[in-house]
Amino acid sequence: MVKVYTSSVIDAPADRVWAAIRDFNGLPNWHPLVRDSRIEGNPPADRVGCIRNFNLKDGGNIREQLVALSDYDYSYTYTILESPMGVSNYVATLKVTPITDGGRSFAEWTVEFDCPPGREAELARDIGTGGFQGGFDALKREFARQ
Repeated sequence: MVKVYTSSVIDAPADRVWAAIRDFNGLPNWHPLVRDSRIEGNPPADRVGCIRNFNLKDGGNIREQLVALSDYDYSYTYTILESPMGVSNYVATLKVTPITDGGRSFAEWTVEFDCPPGREAELARDIGTGGFQGGFDALKREFARQ
């Protein structure tokens, strides 16, 4: 099993960061790799069990299912149902924690998954750096403009 952990400090209060990322269907609003997204069957985007189906700007399509959401903990957990990455048993959590010194936020994105032998380092790098850190960097740029 591969484990990836990515964290970042965002110069905005946790409640504002959470408001920006809470919408499970809102990836295109803040993540630079995502072109569009929809919730299959149109249930609310915060309903545990809903499935987001989104397209990446490079043409890839990913389907993910929301398995937990906590407004108290500012976190959600999801699993990949289908993707072009060739991963299985993919379970990720995105969490925001307040930093009380200065009204900032500590953001963490973690995942565990299985993949074919020999692809561990490549996928860990692509997911951790391109996917997770890329999203955090975009959030930092957005909050710096506000």
